[in-house]
Amino acid sequence: MVNESDLIFLRRCVELATEALDDGDEPFGSMLVSADGQVLFEDRNRVSGGDHTRHPEFEIARWAASHLSPDERAQATVYTSGEHCPMCAAAHGWVGLGRIVYAASSQQLVAWLQELGVPSPPVRPLSIQEVVSGVKVEGPAPSLADPIYQLHKRLHARG
Repeated sequence: MVNESDLIFLRRCVELATEALDDGDEPFGSMLVSADGQVLFEDRNRVSGGDHTRHPEFEIARWAASHLSPDERAQATVYTSGEHCPMCAAAHGWVGLGRIVYAASSQQLVAWLQELGVPSPPVRPLSIQEVVSGVKVEGPAPSLADPIYQLHKRLHARG
């Protein structure tokens, strides 16, 4: 269950998603937090340059693999504005990261995109648990659904 401490980090993820959108990118933001609550790494979507693997969750996995021990990775939590796509979930699993907490689910995003008349993405929106076994996943956070929806609405209003 998403708790009050989680919401603090998730709000920062929404700020990062807003920063991404304001910079002409898709609105996603994520952060990696150690077992003792220290922010280790944060990033936002950077796919506008054409490389659609530049998701923040994928960057977190890359950073963690280079900078943390396997035990530190397993103890850490990934916070993210949107549930991991299959690519990012796989990266999470391969490097052995711990808990995932997301603000909006893939199901919510699919429904919002349909409502906004946006074509489906090229990768099926599988849940994290369909891609990675054994990882603890928490989300969505209902209080953040509307702010995230508004970011996607802004993105797709640009045309």
